[in-house]
Amino acid sequence: MGFIEDGRQSDVVAEASRRRTFAIISHPDAGKTTLTEKFLLYAGAVIEAGAVKARAGSRRAKSDWMALEQQRGISITSTVLQFNYRDCVVNLLDTPGHRDFSEDTYRVLAAADAAIMVLDVAKGIESQTLKLFEICRTRSLPILTFINKYDRPGRDPLELLDEIEEQIGLRPTPVTWPVGIPGDFRGVVDRRDGSFIRYSRTARGASEAIEERLDPESASVAEGDAWHKAMETVSLLDEVGSSLDMESFLAGETSPLFVGSAITNFGVRHLLDAVVDLIPPASPRKDSSGVSRPLDAPFSGFVFKIQANMNPSHRDHVAFLRVCSGSFVRGMTVTHGPSGKPFSTKYAASLFGAERDTVDVAYPGDVVGLVNASGINIGDALFEAEAVTFPPIATFAPEIFASVRPKDTGRHKQFYRGLDQLEREGVVQVLRDPEGDSTPILAGVGAMQFEVFTYRLANEFGAEVELTSAPYKAARRTDRTTAKELRNISGTRVLTRSDGTLLALFENQFRLQRLESDHPNWLLDHIVSAGALP
Repeated sequence: MGFIEDGRQSDVVAEASRRRTFAIISHPDAGKTTLTEKFLLYAGAVIEAGAVKARAGSRRAKSDWMALEQQRGISITSTVLQFNYRDCVVNLLDTPGHRDFSEDTYRVLAAADAAIMVLDVAKGIESQTLKLFEICRTRSLPILTFINKYDRPGRDPLELLDEIEEQIGLRPTPVTWPVGIPGDFRGVVDRRDGSFIRYSRTARGASEAIEERLDPESASVAEGDAWHKAMETVSLLDEVGSSLDMESFLAGETSPLFVGSAITNFGVRHLLDAVVDLIPPASPRKDSSGVSRPLDAPFSGFVFKIQANMNPSHRDHVAFLRVCSGSFVRGMTVTHGPSGKPFSTKYAASLFGAERDTVDVAYPGDVVGLVNASGINIGDALFEAEAVTFPPIATFAPEIFASVRPKDTGRHKQFYRGLDQLEREGVVQVLRDPEGDSTPILAGVGAMQFEVFTYRLANEFGAEVELTSAPYKAARRTDRTTAKELRNISGTRVLTRSDGTLLALFENQFRLQRLESDHPNWLLDHIVSAGALP
């Protein structure tokens, strides 16, 4: 029985106010995964960077848990890490940085209440940063900015402030400012009280950095010219009004900015404190009709991710559920929105990368893992009492295509089982022609999606496959009326996803552009929401 039924709605609201649910986004190699592990270090969730406290003793549990991630040294799939810091429950949604896995990031951002944008001080804004920010802006997500790797040579931080504002239209408001140039990082000025925090390295960054807080007079004596140059810049920032403003931050117009080095742990505590102090707690979520569902309404949530084989010894799959209202109590029976059928939540877990622990209760803002939740798909709503649907989680038009066949026809059962599972997870989009060739067509944003697809089919499902490049250069969502017209045009093909979505594929961009110009009333949309259109 949940707290709502007990009449203790205030418990839900109070618990929701303690939740901080955010995603970390960045370009590859900006230091996102390192920062994630250092958050765990400062929160006490690890004994030293990378080693997790567990009942069986210390063991490795990096956010990059998939074998291929560890081989390639990149994040391929998103991860949920829940831990306590100060008096808050933090739900950290770690996301892939590589462009080829951006759809996974889009899905995760649908479940987040804010984001941290990590920038490399030497590289600044990169193409993936821009693309991810566009998604944040469509949801008006508040964004914190962290300029990372300041212990290495890089660009003038003032130059980076201008670049952020010019390229993404988000005005940075530095909360901390560096003393020393990139590569000679002495510490930071906390602009809120004017104090100087001087850092000292620890061995391999495995433990918290040694921090010494000095008043301005002592800092001037200790750091000399580096301090005076930093204070000149701080005075300039004060004059132009580039200071923390909560109203514009929460509206997605400004971004509180912090400077540091995740690898050496410099500035990590400031940023983690900002997660608690600045990021908004869980708030009422709007349903698909635009009406906000109160936090203390009966339980509701939506699935934003599905992942199989996180625990290879069990070969199971997990549906990641963002709790939106009410209290989730393990064992409760809820309704699965799309089917209207009852769903038992007996097998529910809290998540820490690939690690799981049984969860008994969860509140708005929390992420719950539903183990072996058959029949549930990304975007599905689960609820208690009043029915609710949440806005669909959009995918985007794929850009590369390939037909796929099993190398060994005797493994076709394993092939189709893996194909269905990886499609459910959104690893790739799988397109079929119900009226023609039955060979599935894979569609994705980047080539590495296909690499992950073939790797996982072979290693998790025992089905090696061969891919053949398909001659399509673009795809657009369409409806039945437009599809009927397109089927009569050479160089185009209309295929169907398992959810009923129709996708029109084009052999060249020129043909697509010409059709969009000649037939403005035809539906050719690059944003692909789930479900068939009339």
